[in-house]
Amino acid sequence: MPHGSPAAYHAPMRLVDSHCHVNADRFERDVYQVIGAARLAGVERILVPGWNVASSGRALDLVDRFPWLDAAVGVHPHDAARVDDTDWDRIVAWANDERVVAIGETGLDYDRVFSPIPDQLTNLRRNLALARDTGKPAILHCRSADGKRDAQDALHAELRAAGLGGGAWARAFGDRAPVVVHSFSGPVDYARAMLDLGAVISFSGLVFRAGEQSSAEVAAFTPPDRVLVETDSPFLSPPGAPRGRNEPEFVRLTAAWLAERQAIDLEELGHALVGAYDRTFGSRTRA
Repeated sequence: MPHGSPAAYHAPMRLVDSHCHVNADRFERDVYQVIGAARLAGVERILVPGWNVASSGRALDLVDRFPWLDAAVGVHPHDAARVDDTDWDRIVAWANDERVVAIGETGLDYDRVFSPIPDQLTNLRRNLALARDTGKPAILHCRSADGKRDAQDALHAELRAAGLGGGAWARAFGDRAPVVVHSFSGPVDYARAMLDLGAVISFSGLVFRAGEQSSAEVAAFTPPDRVLVETDSPFLSPPGAPRGRNEPEFVRLTAAWLAERQAIDLEELGHALVGAYDRTFGSRTRA
């Protein structure tokens, strides 16, 4: 285009990535470029969750390098049997850090069972207690084996047993969400039950996979202030993203899917996503 010719500028859609492991080894060499590309693509918020002590520490280091990011600290069900009391004490100490906006990721995984289920349950309970005590929402991973829902049912039972909706949680969170269902997977009635407990539901590239058709129905009825999108980078690449390593800029593909399911335009969805993120995790000062 000749210099000085008028041209319409279309700003990118406002986006969030509510669950992005740029603290993983796969991003060690080019994390600056990856995060810069996300920013140029319109991503305004990125939450970097830990899954054990080392990854939680790296999440905090990334917030120091990129102050517009947020961190979460906690223990994933895969690591439940490998975190000792000293490790857990470090997670607890970090949980009160202002850079930390959530606890996790934690939860249950009855599919791969890299840690025994009793250890997963113990780990989940102490992560939930930490979320309640700090007033920072728990980020929940939940997977059952194909064709089963035992992890979803167990997770819902644990949340009820922990008292979600009761006085201690209400005092800690007020009208904010106490938990985030990360990378939603499961039946429709499970989603409704989690929403009844005050949860936020987050969708990832998993929605494009065979066997996840219920996610489309769940996306259609989840309230705009209780829905988020994520990449779960470097995992769960949606169609159109590199299969070898998902990156935060490709959250736009899942956001476009969500906009269609909620029958709203991308601009409206973008504003809703940023608002939902800030209501869920707080609107701390970001550079």
